[in-house]
Parts: sequence; structure tokens; C-alpha cells
Amino acid sequence: MLFSSWQFIFLFLPVTLLVFFLIPARLGNFRKIWLFATSLFFYGYWKVEYIPLLLFSIGFNYAIAEGLSRFAGRRFSVHLVTLGVVLNLSLLGYYKYTNFICDVLSTVSPFKVDRFNIELPLAISFFTFTQIGYLVDVYRDRKLHYNFFDYSLFVVFFPHLIAGPIVRHWEIIPQLTQKEIKASTSDLAAGWTLFLLGLFKKLFLADAISIPATAIFGAAENGLSTNFLDAWLGTIAFALQIYFDFSGYSDMAIGLARMFGIKFPCNFNSPYKSDSIVEFWKRWHITLTRFFREYLYFLLGGNRCGKVRQVFNIMVTMLLSGLWHGAGVTFIIWGALHGFYLVVAHQWQGWRKRTGWTNNPRWYRTVATAVTLFFVLISWVYFKVSDLHKANHFTATMLGGHGLTMSVEALPKSSFLGKTWLLIGGRMVADTAKLDSYTWTLELIGVLALFALVFPNSQQLLVSYEPIFETVHTSGWFKLRLNAATGLLLGILFYGVIRTFFVSAPSPFLYFNF
Repeated sequence: MLFSSWQFIFLFLPVTLLVFFLIPARLGNFRKIWLFATSLFFYGYWKVEYIPLLLFSIGFNYAIAEGLSRFAGRRFSVHLVTLGVVLNLSLLGYYKYTNFICDVLSTVSPFKVDRFNIELPLAISFFTFTQIGYLVDVYRDRKLHYNFFDYSLFVVFFPHLIAGPIVRHWEIIPQLTQKEIKASTSDLAAGWTLFLLGLFKKLFLADAISIPATAIFGAAENGLSTNFLDAWLGTIAFALQIYFDFSGYSDMAIGLARMFGIKFPCNFNSPYKSDSIVEFWKRWHITLTRFFREYLYFLLGGNRCGKVRQVFNIMVTMLLSGLWHGAGVTFIIWGALHGFYLVVAHQWQGWRKRTGWTNNPRWYRTVATAVTLFFVLISWVYFKVSDLHKANHFTATMLGGHGLTMSVEALPKSSFLGKTWLLIGGRMVADTAKLDSYTWTLELIGVLALFALVFPNSQQLLVSYEPIFETVHTSGWFKLRLNAATGLLLGILFYGVIRTFFVSAPSPFLYFNF
């Protein structure tokens, strides 16, 4: 059941909210039981056969955590937490990477290794990482202890279950263990506003820009030659698609939790405004980044073991991050690229510190943001194209390796821009992407770029209502007030959402694949 589907918006969510508010706040346990039951229904709506797997994972991890809390023997605890982490990763590895390993073995060995008929359970990456984090935290602090039901609700709570945020126990469980789980009308208003803003991003921005992105990358995946201009348009379009798709999902997840009086941590914070790749990873999929930083990078030694070891730690962390996103060579390349970017960025920051260059004038921030965005765009090709040879060819086209080419449909040769293009050595080639309109594509890219690079994000717009678990340090240049005028605008927006259901079915969120 997608957050953007009519089944969720018009059936599941209203019923869940109605019953929740009909249960008196003083009967907090009954409210929690209702949330647990609806969360299981939400997960089982996709495939009920995998509910036992989810419950087994919860029960096993809770039992391991209890063992860590009650038995303080150091050696025994190490074995116990290792057993828990290994079993979690084995479960994830079986479902997510078995067929990838079979493909690799078929490639490197003279024998063909048949693939298995394995369907990836929805959300397994997210609920696995959530529970690994809990096990490690209990190992570090044996005093941590929650009752089984609160822990179970923390794991299955439907706003974060499918695609995050990857929440930590100390952020959520204390909110669930209060004597009364309260959700005020202010919570409901702020949550619904966030949800609608996310829905708008998904249906009107991400799905719209996916049309040219799919057309261009689809042509490349089918072996057709892509021209220089189309390669850049397709990459920028996909970068904006995944930006608004994941930003929209994060807003919707945070808004859903807020409707029930629960605050989630920030998961997405205008990453294309970053002036370094280090800052980019502090803004993109924030909860996943902190998981890899706290439970892998720091475990490997972080930056405490010398520069060579730090480079190794960064590369291992980012390679595994790439592999987490997808069982494929191109995802590993994507992770390796970002690992290399981070290594170079740390070296650059170290050089600036040694030379005493600590100020960041506006011109520097502008140039640094453009450079960061350029390299992020190059890496998105390997995230989008599954075949390594085709991804390399596409990247070479973007970098001018196959000449400055443009579709004959993009510009008339007789126009001023067309003549200028030919004058600088450009060529007009046959159209392969079959875009409906280059003008519409460029205009849409321009509008979405303004949203991504200039306008305040959702948590900045709603800063007055404390939308997330953390404090929003910058409020942007515009704050949203939830009054009658805002309600009218949101009502118009919701009407537009309803209209879309009569045009086409909503597409899945991109991060549902992970």
C-alpha cells in the first residue's frame, strides 16, 4: 500500500486516525495496540506471507538484547551481539544478494549458476538496520531495556517501516512509553500539512520529471546512442526525480507520525544546496548516513587511526552503502565514486586548515556548490543505469567523449542558438529519446531546480511547529502559518491530488526498491 495510493489516503489513514482519536488518551496502551495492529495490516497488505518473517526478526532481536542486558560477562556479550548482527545480515543477505552472488559466480566461473526464485521482502533493509542499531546500543549500554510490546511497536510503526527514516530507539520509544500518547489538533494540522507537501512533491514534481528521465535513460538501456544534450537533460531530470521522490516520501513519513503525536528525526535537508560532498552526505538520507557512520565507520576506527586507515574506512563504508542500495556492480561503482569524492574532500579540507584558509566567501560557496553538484550528477548515472558498459558509455557522452551532439528536434538549425551550436563545433544528430517537448522539459527542470536550490524546504516552512525531532536551525526566508488561508491553499492542493487519481495510478517510491 503506497502512501500516495487512494487506498491509503481515503481508507487506511482515515480509519486509523479516527479509531486512534476515539480511544481516550488515558488509555495509552489501547492506542498502542491499535497502532501495532494497523501497522501489521499495512505491512501484510503487500504480502501477508512475510509477516512471520518480520515478527521472527523482532522476537529474535529482542531476545538477544535481553540476553545482553541480563548477562554482563564481557566475552559472552561479544559472542551474543556478534550472533545477533550476523543473523540479521545473513537474513538480509539471503533475500537481497543471493541472486547477485549467483550472477557473479556465473561470470567468473566456467559453470552457469542458476538464480533462485527469491522475492525481496518489503522493508527488510530498513527494519534490519533499525534492529542492528538497537543491538549494538544495548551492547554498549547494558542498562537499556524496554518491554517487548513497546520495542515491537517501535519496529513496526507504519510511517517508518517501509523506507525509513531509520529511527533510533531513544528517539521514538520514550515517546511511546508516556502514560498518555497524546496527539493535539496542532500535531494533526502540522502532520497533515507535511503529508500534503510530500504528496505534492511525489505526484506533481517527481512523477512529472520522471517522464523525460525515463525516456532518455530508457533509450540508453535499449542500446540506442544518446547525444550530449540528452545525456545531460536525462541525468539532471533523474537527479531531480530522485530528489523530490525521496524528499516527498520523507515529508509524508514524518507527517504521518506527527499526526499521531510522534516526532521523527530529519531525513532530508536540501542536499543539492551543499557546498561539499561531506555536507551532501549530512543532508541526503540523513538517518542512513548516521547509521553507517556510527555503526560501521566508527567501528572501523573512523579518522582516529591515521590518514591511510581513514581512507580505507571511508571507502569500505561507501562501498557497502552502494551495495545496500542495490545488488549490482553499478551500485558498487556509485558507492566507490562517493567514497573517492569524500576522500578528496577531506584532503581538501585538511589543506585549507593547514594553510589557514577558513573563510568561505559567497563566490567560493557558489563555485563549491556547483562543483559538488556536478560530481553528484555524474554518480547518478551509475545509480540509474544497471549495465556497467552502458553506464560508462552514457558518462563518456556527458563528458563530451562522443562529441558535442544534439537532437535535431531540440533546435532548428536555422535558429540563432542552432547556428551558434554548429559554430562552436556541435553536431545535430537523429533523435533517439523521443521527448514530447524539449521546451517543456527545460522549463520543468528550471522550475524544479528553483525548488531544490533556492526555496525553503518543508521543515523550514513549518519551523514554527517544530516538525521534526531535532531543532531546525535555519528557518529560511519564508515561514508557513497554518491558518484559514493556508487551509484553503492546502484544500486546492488536495483537490489536485484527487484529480490525479482519475488520470493515472501513482508510481512506487524509488526507495521502496531498497
